[in-house]
Amino acid sequence: MTEPRIQRIDVRPIRVPLARAWAPDVRAVSVIEVVLHDTDGGVGRGFSWTPSIGASAVAALLRDDVTTFAVGRPAEPALWQAAWEHLHEAGGGGITTIALAGLDLALWDLAGQRAGLALADLLGRRTPSQPVYGSGVNLHYTLDELVEQVRRWVARGLPGAKIKVGRPDLAEDLDRVAAVREVLGPDRALMVDANQRWDLARALAAAESLRPFDLAWLEEPLRADDTAGYVALRREAGIRIAQGENAHTVHRFRDLIDAGAVDVVQPNIVRVGGITPYLAIAALAAERGAELAPHLLLELSAQVAATRSQRTWVEDVEGARFDELGVLVAGTGIRVGDGSATPGTRPGLGIRFA
Repeated sequence: MTEPRIQRIDVRPIRVPLARAWAPDVRAVSVIEVVLHDTDGGVGRGFSWTPSIGASAVAALLRDDVTTFAVGRPAEPALWQAAWEHLHEAGGGGITTIALAGLDLALWDLAGQRAGLALADLLGRRTPSQPVYGSGVNLHYTLDELVEQVRRWVARGLPGAKIKVGRPDLAEDLDRVAAVREVLGPDRALMVDANQRWDLARALAAAESLRPFDLAWLEEPLRADDTAGYVALRREAGIRIAQGENAHTVHRFRDLIDAGAVDVVQPNIVRVGGITPYLAIAALAAERGAELAPHLLLELSAQVAATRSQRTWVEDVEGARFDELGVLVAGTGIRVGDGSATPGTRPGLGIRFA
């Protein structure tokens, strides 16, 4: 039997208005749909994603360099390494890996369609569900709006919540964290995310002030590429440090873990280049004893989290799931309820854009 090969790749940018603005100037995100056709008539559907910067560059890279490289080659996820090496001249990560995710996800979707298996089952489902924490891009919310958001998460039975910190006055952050901890009570997890807003001195001062709130982790307090700063912060902070949403390769994750810079690694499946490199990062985290918590994109994160026997947090950004935003032909089949996410059984990724 002739091995099916990639025959055509269609690329379609989609602008998705957000139900809740992530900032006054971030009211939509960009998805770049990738539809891959093979020589046996199979169709795989993937996507690249970027909230506000770089969507046109990602689409151009997919239409030009990625398509030129991929057409005629075997329609299998094993293509990823050769594709990454080919694109490496334009950068080992960033725009290149974000674009590669579209190809890789389409190939995994196609593999699931061929096998008649959902991604979680194709990879090897080990647990029926994983815990979900509520998350919001909420630094610009008033205190009342923030508290009301967290109350919604508690009402849904979510066992954890993550809020943004990094206001100009640390006292404001502390007031907000205190109010949220009061709503959550002592038994729910509380995470805070500074989104790279601090230098080391500010992060150390904040960590000392935040210790009484029993945080599950402090996320990305420094610039993502400041490895030395993270090593010093983790050594002194007395709080578990999470980062990785802006790390793009398994090599970068290895450097962070081996340097002692991080407790919780947070690969974003699209930013690292798809399921294939995510699996390598997950294996590395397991080998090195680091906690793994996939970043955003519940539609993918819930499925890969179900392949782990360890407790793995799944992030649910309020109002940002594709089904909530009304951009899918049908629901993904993933059920979020009782504080957990349970992947469905629809073959492939279960994601099809309207």
